[in-house]
Amino acid sequence: MRLVGDNVEPKVYKTSEALRMAEEQELDLVEISPNAEPPVCKIMDYKKFVYMQKKRDKELKAKSTQITVKEIRFGPQTDEHDYEFKRKNAEKFLKEGSKLKAFVFFKGRSIIYKDQGQILLLRLAQDLEEYGKVEALPVLEGKRMIMFIAPKKKKQ
Repeated sequence: MRLVGDNVEPKVYKTSEALRMAEEQELDLVEISPNAEPPVCKIMDYKKFVYMQKKRDKELKAKSTQITVKEIRFGPQTDEHDYEFKRKNAEKFLKEGSKLKAFVFFKGRSIIYKDQGQILLLRLAQDLEEYGKVEALPVLEGKRMIMFIAPKKKKQ
């Protein structure tokens, strides 16, 4: 087997000799690449390696952020005051770092106003341009027209 590691000359050794060297250093003989010809092993403290790996994974998990999706619902004929109120809430959600799912819900025969719904969502996207970017343009799914807006990254 090919042996690598600290305090070891990287070359091909017999298995028994590699085990003896690992015992002398009071470390473990770990197989790194079993499919290589010859197999590659390393002399290392395996418990310490596993501990450091878990620690690294935990740090990465702590750094990753959880993304929440907030929803805002409109009707196809939402009046100006309601629109402004919902736009301010949407702005607040994007500043917090949440994704925004804005949708227009069509009841009964109001589906004939789908162009008004699309105009409303595009207007919202334009009003929130400085806080977030449109991830998906308005799409009609059943009785809902949905649009996603993702928050812009904060400059540090």
